Amino acid sequence: MNTVRKLADGTEIPLIGLGVWQVGDGRECEDAVRWALEAGYRHIDTAQVYGNEDSVGRAIKDSGVPREDIYITTKFNPSRRDPAAELEGSLKRLGVDAVDLYLVHWPAGGPTRAWAGMQQSLERGLARSIGVSNFNVDEIAAVLALGGPAPVVNQIQFSPFEYRRTLQDVSERHNIAVEAYSPLGTGRHLGDRALAAIAERVGRTPAQVLIRWSLQRGLIVLPKSVHQERIVQNLDVFGFELSDADLAALDALDRTGGTGIAHEHPWW
Repeated sequence: MNTVRKLADGTEIPLIGLGVWQVGDGRECEDAVRWALEAGYRHIDTAQVYGNEDSVGRAIKDSGVPREDIYITTKFNPSRRDPAAELEGSLKRLGVDAVDLYLVHWPAGGPTRAWAGMQQSLERGLARSIGVSNFNVDEIAAVLALGGPAPVVNQIQFSPFEYRRTLQDVSERHNIAVEAYSPLGTGRHLGDRALAAIAERVGRTPAQVLIRWSLQRGLIVLPKSVHQERIVQNLDVFGFELSDADLAALDALDRTGGTGIAHEHPWW
């Protein structure tokens, strides 16, 4: 299985990235990113509102891995006014000249409010690709109707338990790749009995099964951990394959009805 995906703008994104949501700024975040890069991750996903871009930047700099080999995502805090100005601050904190992917974190103020500034970030070379996060079907349509550079990614909460088929189908129809955040349900999915039975049968951890399901369902996936052993395990998912029966059993865990909604309980 390929470990990267070509996006609609011609750039390539690694299929697995380390997410650092809810990872505290400082040693905890620096260790997680360093361990991930040592294990072979080449994709780190952060955001302005996470408050840990400085730590991500320090860990990348200290890793010894060339900048051009690391795919960096950050996200615009839409409670702020100017995406390009906010990205300039992110670049200083991260210690880089540009990010590989810049996303509108959520559709505050309406789905199109920030898009001109996102396009400006792309045109100025501050970001190599732009996209959205937590956008519903209708919100994606509103952005596409503006014309100009379109989102290449929609990053949403996604797992067998939140199998947003309609949203994935519509995104892909417009050449927008879907990234799965919280693919492990921030840990709450790992104790599910049906999942545990599949994991035992294939000789893998429940987390590895969930990540593998994401890959086989055509997703880019962003597992988060601050434990070195789990960070390593979460990348070790290319040496096995889930059967059609296993995929169907996992699909049946969906609690969303295959929705086109990005989040059942928006915080914005």
